[in-house]
Amino acid sequence: MHLKGTIMKGIRCAFVLAASFATACFSSDTLAQTYPGKRITIVVPFSAGAGTDVVARLLAEKLSPRIGQPVVVENRVGAAGVLGTNFVAKAPADGHTLLFTPGSFSFAQLVVKSAGGYDPLNDFTPVIEVGKTPMFLVTGGDSGIKTFKDAVTAAKSKRMNYGSAGTGSILHIVGELVNKETGVNFVHVPYKGVAPAINDVLGGHIPFAYGSLSTIKPHLPSGRLVALAVTSRERTPLAPDIPTLYELGYNGVDLNSWYGIFGPKGMPADAVKVLNDHLNVILKMSDVVERIAVQGTSPVGGSPEVLAKTNRADVELVGTIIKELNIKAD
Repeated sequence: MHLKGTIMKGIRCAFVLAASFATACFSSDTLAQTYPGKRITIVVPFSAGAGTDVVARLLAEKLSPRIGQPVVVENRVGAAGVLGTNFVAKAPADGHTLLFTPGSFSFAQLVVKSAGGYDPLNDFTPVIEVGKTPMFLVTGGDSGIKTFKDAVTAAKSKRMNYGSAGTGSILHIVGELVNKETGVNFVHVPYKGVAPAINDVLGGHIPFAYGSLSTIKPHLPSGRLVALAVTSRERTPLAPDIPTLYELGYNGVDLNSWYGIFGPKGMPADAVKVLNDHLNVILKMSDVVERIAVQGTSPVGGSPEVLAKTNRADVELVGTIIKELNIKAD
């Protein structure tokens, strides 16, 4: 009797374990099959028509028919992106509210402290890195400066300014990184956006500015602007003739802007997988590659960890620069 009871007890335990396993599998499979169960909102923390907004709307347009639900873009503007980012951090973590953001996500809360902080490493779930947007140091075609070495030589004899899109912008950060790693002392001049800075370089009012390819490319063929170097580690396929500072011997200069999609912390892994799988396919579509190239962006894709790694690296690198220089937004 004792043996029989032991056998029956073992059978019951086996049934319980099997039922638990089946329930877990069913729950996972059910989520994968039913997600998304309603409209997905992609929050862009910048204004409509900006580069971030343009790329987000392109992906939303492609994603909606693939998942069978509406995908809408909602612009929540303010505090250099911090307001919209905070909104997503506090949204339900069910995968139906997402954040589409540029690389300023990693550091904006440090330079706009008055807007309230978020933790870029612990308050969000990485979904996919959409693309990288390298930045370029440019000078005017009439400046007489043709190479980065020329720029270094010029800066040794007199004050040389560089323009950026504003204090605390990624273009300001990259400018200070270049100063730190090369020993050059280009003096920062903040503008209200990158276009006015580029215009002042074209007009000969300042010698240098940092900008993305989309802002400088129209002026390169005519020679009105000269691109001296790109700040990414590798040359961009969108401008393969422009050397990197890394290859010129400045190994500490490796900083891109980028686009990424995040969800709130605790977003289900199955929802992340659904989105990541579809978006990886979308980022390989020829028309998508062509349309984001207009923004100076090359697609990245890959697993969520690719985005997590990029974000961690920028939090460490850019965070250090901001704290060392006590950078605060305008």
